[in-house]
Amino acid sequence: MIKVTNSITLNDDEILESFIRSPGPGGQNVNKVETAVQIRFDARNSPAIDEAIFLRLKKLASHLMNLDGVVIITANKFRSQARNREDALERLITLIRNAAIIPKARRATKPTRASKTRRLEGKKRQGKIKKMRGKKISFD
Repeated sequence: MIKVTNSITLNDDEILESFIRSPGPGGQNVNKVETAVQIRFDARNSPAIDEAIFLRLKKLASHLMNLDGVVIITANKFRSQARNREDALERLITLIRNAAIIPKARRATKPTRASKTRRLEGKKRQGKIKKMRGKKISFD
């Protein structure tokens, strides 16, 4: 069991891990050992995630989620398989935690009287500056 929040816990069998060869430098080790980790989490069919959290997760992880609602995270930052596994799992947990936060509804407010007067004074000042840019008239 993986505890994400107080109300969300994921079963270990919901997360599928596969190991792939990591790109980048690493000498001879990079061609022999599969150190990169790719985890798959089916968010759409997970019993721990309700519809509201899934929709927020879909918005947050749009580039990591495929059309079937499966979140795919690839971790290849470290040279060891264990650290890459921890990194991928931590990234998934952080993503789900951020999706579990209910955003505050924006309450529309009116501008204050002082801000209205400041805006109008600025417009008047700019108008005076533009008025002074006119052509000079000479009475010679």
